[in-house]
Amino acid sequence: MGSFDLTGRVALVTGATSGIGAATAALLAQRGAHVLVAGRDGSRGESVVAAIRAGGGSADFVAADLREARLVRQLARQVVDLGGGRADILVNNAGVYPFGPTEKAAESEVDTVYALNVKAPFHLVAELAPAMAERGHGAIVNVSTMVAAYGAAGMALYGSSKAAVELLTKAWAAEYGPRGVRVNAVRPGPVRTEGTAGMGEELGALASQAPAGRPAEPEEIAEAIAYLASDAASFVHGAVLPVDGGRTAV
Repeated sequence: MGSFDLTGRVALVTGATSGIGAATAALLAQRGAHVLVAGRDGSRGESVVAAIRAGGGSADFVAADLREARLVRQLARQVVDLGGGRADILVNNAGVYPFGPTEKAAESEVDTVYALNVKAPFHLVAELAPAMAERGHGAIVNVSTMVAAYGAAGMALYGSSKAAVELLTKAWAAEYGPRGVRVNAVRPGPVRTEGTAGMGEELGALASQAPAGRPAEPEEIAEAIAYLASDAASFVHGAVLPVDGGRTAV
């Protein structure tokens, strides 16, 4: 039977300075991984690291700007250096989620969404997965969204970028799975985070459409990510796990 224990593993979590990413970093560290907390905000990143260390975990902050391929690949190399020559777990969590009418999306916004949500994970996998495959072991977890599974007004840009991530998840599972690298995704529903605080009552209204009837806490999404990153999910390849309170089931 597989284990949830991650002792000795090196994990990179992008967008880990708040929300789902911070909760995931904390949980992976709690389970024994050395976590590299990647994000743009140094003060928030250092506070996440400090909290992990205060709880007896191991973590380092890595400054990351994921909007350019060159900088993404530079981050991957830095992570390998900090991880003692390897990265065993990659959580592609960083992203942006603008909502609004298609005709009002500026070209720069379209470019930014696809750069962060699609191209950054692509380049990180390109840099880190081959070495995982050479070692015969690794886990990659991509963070999607429930609106990648169905059409929703105002969600065309965000939803389509994450739909691309879900296809990449399956393609990478086919590409790297035979060499021991498991690639999976979680598909969260509405989550109470710093990033969604501005949605106010709209977040609750969106969540009320699902059987659970409420938004998730970041820790609930982190639990699913940690499962997929662990050996407990040893036979899970190319899966997209809905963690949406049942929204896509009804």
